[in-house]
Amino acid sequence: MKRFGVKKIVVLISLLTALLIVLYTIIAAVQIVQYGKVDNKTKCDVAIVLGAATWGEEVSPVYRERINHGIWLYENGYVDYLILTGGVGEGNEKSDAFVAKQYAVENGVPEQAILIEERSTITEENLEYAKAIMDEHSLDTAIIVSDPLHMKRAMLMASDYGIDACSSPTPTSMYRSAKTQIPFLAREVFFYIGYSIVRVFR
Repeated sequence: MKRFGVKKIVVLISLLTALLIVLYTIIAAVQIVQYGKVDNKTKCDVAIVLGAATWGEEVSPVYRERINHGIWLYENGYVDYLILTGGVGEGNEKSDAFVAKQYAVENGVPEQAILIEERSTITEENLEYAKAIMDEHSLDTAIIVSDPLHMKRAMLMASDYGIDACSSPTPTSMYRSAKTQIPFLAREVFFYIGYSIVRVFR
């Protein structure tokens, strides 16, 4: 009887733990979706455009729309500079940031208004190395640019690296349909929860 009672307690604790994990995951997903709907841009020194893939000399559609929003922010006087981010992807000879710069220049942004970060491979490095560039050029405030579902994690990381930032998700994200949004959201929930846990121990 005692053994049965202990088993029941273990099962109950396991079920409650699983329920809490599911509940936390749902809450995180809702928060990520809602956060991505908020654009609180204001006048800043620079827009940090978070990297995505490039294909040889061409930016991917996802990165293109992020860059387009960065260009819009520059053209409309919200920022004086762009920091384009991304290292050399597999199979490429040039960094994602270099290709992104070419695209921005072709679309009217003066070359002197573009700074590039060419070492990163993940979002956290995008922001870490962008912060170093900001410090080097005495830039104090930033607008973070990415896809809406990416913004909550990106802003948390920006805060952790001491970036005085506001959020401005691209309104022309390539993740528009449920078919593309659901996998992206699932990925973001996984990485957001993982980062939230890891940062506690740093």
